Formats: sequence, C-alpha cells, structure tokens
Amino acid sequence: MAMRRDGDVQADLIVSWSDIPRSPGHAFYDKLQKLLVDAGFDRFVEEACQAYYAARMGAPSVPPGRYFRMLLIGYFEGIHSERGIVWRCSDSLSLREFLRLTTREKVPDHSWMSKTRSRLPHEVHDQIFAWVLGLVADHELVKAERIGVDGSTMEANAALRTIVRRDTGETYREMLTRMAHESGIETPTADDLVRLDRRRTGKKLSNTDWESPVDPDAKVARMKNGSTRLGYKPEHAVDLDTGVIVAAPIHPADKGDTNTLEATLEAAARNLATVDMAPAPGIPCELVTDKGYHSREGLKALANGLWKTRISEPMPAKGILRWHGDEEAQKAVYANRARLKSRIGRKTMRKRGEMVERSFAHVLDRGGMRRAWLRGRENLHKRYLIHVAGFNLGILMRALFGCGTPREAASASQAFLLVAQTENALIFALVGQVAAETGVLLIIMSAGPG
Repeated sequence: MAMRRDGDVQADLIVSWSDIPRSPGHAFYDKLQKLLVDAGFDRFVEEACQAYYAARMGAPSVPPGRYFRMLLIGYFEGIHSERGIVWRCSDSLSLREFLRLTTREKVPDHSWMSKTRSRLPHEVHDQIFAWVLGLVADHELVKAERIGVDGSTMEANAALRTIVRRDTGETYREMLTRMAHESGIETPTADDLVRLDRRRTGKKLSNTDWESPVDPDAKVARMKNGSTRLGYKPEHAVDLDTGVIVAAPIHPADKGDTNTLEATLEAAARNLATVDMAPAPGIPCELVTDKGYHSREGLKALANGLWKTRISEPMPAKGILRWHGDEEAQKAVYANRARLKSRIGRKTMRKRGEMVERSFAHVLDRGGMRRAWLRGRENLHKRYLIHVAGFNLGILMRALFGCGTPREAASASQAFLLVAQTENALIFALVGQVAAETGVLLIIMSAGPG
C-alpha cells in the first residue's frame, strides 16, 4: 500500500494527445448532435445572429450556437438556473462534446449567457423556435388539423413580501405599521401586525394597487398548487395529432383565458405560416380548449373564420338563456355546442386533456421552468421558447430513434433475464434492447437433464 500519497499532486508539464481524457459518447446527445449538424443548425444560427455581433472587436466571440445548445441542455437535464447549466456542462465530457468545445476551451460562464441573451433580441429566439418547428414539420410531425390551447402558471423570481404600493411606494409591512399607529399601537410587534392583518376588513392584493419593484412584469396570481405568488401565465398551442407545440407565448398572470386567447392564436397562425400550414378561411383549423375560454363574444369573433371552435361549455345557469337580439352570438354558441356533443368532439376533448397537459408537465415540471430564475417577461420568454424548442426536438428524437430524453436513452439498454423450468429442461431467456434503432434482442438458451 502506498502511504502518504494523498497530498498535493503536481500537474504534468507536457500532456500528449493520447493522454487527454475524451468522452466515449452519449447515446442521446450524439444522435441529437448529428441531427442538428445535418440540418445546418449552426449555420442558420450564425446567419440569424450576425447582425448583432461586431465584425472585429476584441477577443473572438463564442459561437452563438453554443448558447442555444446550453439552453437545450437546460431543458433535457431539467436544470432551472443558468449557473446550474454551466456546472453540469463543466462536469460532463459528453456535454462538452455536444457543445463542440475543443480540449483547451472551457465552458462559458453564466455571465456570458446573460450577456448573449441581452444582446440577441426576442426575434432571434423566435426564429430559432420556428427553425426547429420547420425541422419537425419536415418529418411530418406537424398536422395543423386540431390545435389544443391551455394555460398554466409559472412562479416569478420575485418574493411576494417585497411588493410595494403603486401610489405611495410603501411596502406591505410599512402599511401595516402605519395602520397600527393609527389604531393606537405605538411600537407594534410582529405578532401585533399579524393580528391586525388578519382582522382588518377589505383585505386584498390587487395588481392595480401593488407591484413588484424587482420585477414589474410579474403579477399577483394563484398558482396551480393553490398558493398566492407573483407569477406569469405561459400558454401552449399544441398539435393534438402529434403533441408538437406550435406556439408558447407568456402572458401576464392576471389576464384571463378569454383575454389571452387571441394573442395565442395569432402566434400559432404565424408559426404555422412558416411551415406553410397556416389555417385559411376555406380550410379552418379546429380549436379545442376548456371551459375557461368560453364566452359569447369570443365565439362570435371566431365564427366563420380561421378556427372551427370546440370550446367546452360551462354548466348553464338555471333558467332560459337570454340573447337580447344578438343572433350572431346565439348561432355561434349553438354551433359550438353541437360540435362538442358529437362523437368526434368528445374524443377530441379527451385528446386535448392528454396532449396539452403533457406538454406542461415536460416543459414546466420536468424541464425545470415551473419557477423562473430570470426577471422580466421578455427575458423569460426568450429562454422559454428554447425550452419549448427542446420539447419539440424530443418528440422528433423519439420518432426517429425511440427515445426523446437522455434518461429514456439510458434506460433503453436495460435487459431482463427470464428463467423457466420444465420437466425436461431449464430455459433461460435474455430480453433486452441493444439500441433504439436496432429493436429488441432476444436470446433463448435451454439446458436438458444431461
């Protein structure tokens, strides 16, 4: 046993090429790399970003394709912060290969990612999302026949206790302290403020009265888990036949579904136009949503247009519906109700619940975007678009190679040993999957009594 060898280790002065550690490759990222390179991803990104880089100034810049690759890694690895993305890429030789780093190059730090994000406008990120959507459409994974729309919530990178009043600028605690002084308590304690806040009437947190000083775009809203936080409202438009997200805008959290639907449909039609699948008046696309999007004015505006609605109708109130002479709204509501009650309508609504909720589970929960680590709706939307692009790439990877995430690719090499004993022989069966493109491997061996 070698003793006293655990001290400082002197680095080698000269290292040969054969001694440099290299990655044996990753089953998922190697295939994704080949897919992006064959499609000309880096060339397209450099052409889209060329106008925002100086021709010659200082040290050579980092390729912009590396920035978008790091954001894709954030989705596939489920990392919510940019610091975490940098740490993960620095610790993995296979991710360094995916970033196309040479042996002497280091992984860019988080400040470089922030500077690159601020340098590149929102339109460039939108172009990258549209490029990925076009790549997916080239493999016939965009049908554009039935589009499901739904929204979710995302917690902002701002604490609710830091909000201030818009008119006076005082914080919530300062307001309670002032009210305590007015009620006769000269030196209120924390318990006194809690009791005062609990007992006072008319208590509410209205976005018209309060705002966040660190993130003015964040709004007070109720999250999916029932808590009240500062947040945003991401909304997905999903192709129900394939699960591909065709639009993913981020709206203020205090906007209702009926107020955000128009902007989401405009984004969906614009992105579908880039792949020559935009809805037209003669060939409308089906719009499938839940009852939160149902309104008379909304249905009347969408009637005989680009979208054929199948919007779930809330439970009708007792009594007779009164239309007050608005025959257009009456026809739109009844036509939407007839489409809902059909066999195709019921099947389509079940498909909406499956596909749209699955997209939120992948992007927000597993992808690490349920809580934002960036401030400002535009900054947040830049990264969110690339996360959604990673989700669409995952669908394409699953269609081509059988695995859409690195974890799924790692589990594809599992094998099972089955043993069965009969009166005359002992049978061994090895069932496994060698690779996603080769299918299932089955080896059967039998041993007789001799």
